[in-house]
This record gives sequence, C-alpha cells and structure tokens, in this order.
Amino acid sequence: MSDVHRTPTSGSNQSRAEASDMLVVSELGVRSQNKAILEEISFKVKKGISLAIVGPNGGGKTTLFRALLKLIPYTGMIRWNDKIRMGYVPQGLVSTDFPLSVAEFLRFKCRTDLEACIRSVGLEKEILRQSLGSLSGGELQRVLIAWAIVDDPSVLLFDEPTSGVDIGAEEPIYDKVNSLKKEIGITILLITHNIHVVMHYADYVLALNKRVLFFGDSKSLTHSQLLSIIYGNEFALSEEEYHKE
Repeated sequence: MSDVHRTPTSGSNQSRAEASDMLVVSELGVRSQNKAILEEISFKVKKGISLAIVGPNGGGKTTLFRALLKLIPYTGMIRWNDKIRMGYVPQGLVSTDFPLSVAEFLRFKCRTDLEACIRSVGLEKEILRQSLGSLSGGELQRVLIAWAIVDDPSVLLFDEPTSGVDIGAEEPIYDKVNSLKKEIGITILLITHNIHVVMHYADYVLALNKRVLFFGDSKSLTHSQLLSIIYGNEFALSEEEYHKE
C-alpha cells in the first residue's frame, strides 16, 4: 500500500506536546523476532476527540495499543499528557470461565455506588447479581465499559469493543461511548473494522498497515476508501482531498 497522507516525522514541533494534546507519538517503531511490526508511526491526539484506528488484519493496530499502554518494547517517542487517567477495554474477552458476579467484578475498582456505576452504561441493577459468564456479548461489553470509566478516566482505549457482540447490540454501545465523550470530554482511541462506526462516531482516522497510510479528518475519506484500507487494497486520495487538512 502507498503512503497517502502522513503527519510530519521530523523537527522540534513534532516532539513538543501542546497543552491540548492528550497524546503525541513520533517515529514509533515495534519489532518482533527481528521483523518490523510498526515503522515510523507519528500522530497527535487532541483532548476530547475520538480517533478511529483502522487497517487490515496484521497491520499493527493492536500492537500500537500495546505500545501506547507500555506493555511492549518500542523505539521512538510516546508522550501522554501529564494528567492522563486511562481506561482500557480489550478485544475478545471471553467470560464463560469467570465465576465472579458483576458486582464482585466491579468492586475491584468501584468502592461506592455499584448501582450508579452500572446505570451509567444503561444497565439495570438486577444485572449485578448475574455471573459474568451468563452475560450476553452486549451486556459484557457494557460491564467492561463501566469498569473502564468508574474512576473517571480522561482517555479510553477500545480494541474492537463490539467484537463478538450481536448486531443489534452494537449501536447502543457506540451511542453510550459517544455520549460519554460529549458529556464529560473523554478522549477516545478506538480500533474498529466497522465503517459505520468510523463515519458516524469518529472525528479523526488513523489508517495503519505497519506504517501510517492516512491520518486526518474522518470526513476526508469516502466509503470505498475506507473499505480499501480495512481490507488492504490500494487506494488514493485526490489532490483536493489530500490538502483538506
């Protein structure tokens, strides 16, 4: 794939974070078994925006999250805002083997009003008595979101938050996440393959396939271009679209 629209990767302005920047990434690289997984990744995330991270399978999206969470070695720079408080919802958590009830699970972080905690994600208090293993995919994701937001994070990282969720349950989850962004100004980084989510819930798009293919306003990409990115096909922006930023 060709590099279409990349952020600058050199000069002092790239590494100097502004007050409104929640995250600055410069020249990020990740290698595994002497193989490049990510190369020269540079972008910024402003406070209170939602960034969708898209690209083909194997393009490095989850690896990027792991680097941002400082779980793996990397080269380059990752600079979070000094006052960052982070929440994280991982991909594909399976609950069938968990004997804990929802209440017991939430008590690990929520020491006060569990009912208010669960109501914040649109669930009723009765679910607190259920075991995690008995929940539907949509219910589990809402519980995980409740877990992630209970200590008032300033940034939420979501890795395919509706993976394995019934189609009818996807929209309420994204509606809830979007309302949190509007109500309390949470900054959201979201890995997704869902074009509808990108077009309707994301302010910006970071397209990856080991390198940055595109970083900019989500409205700068068409439906067909997003499909090409997600499935790993060649795509190109017109000269007019390239200079929209």
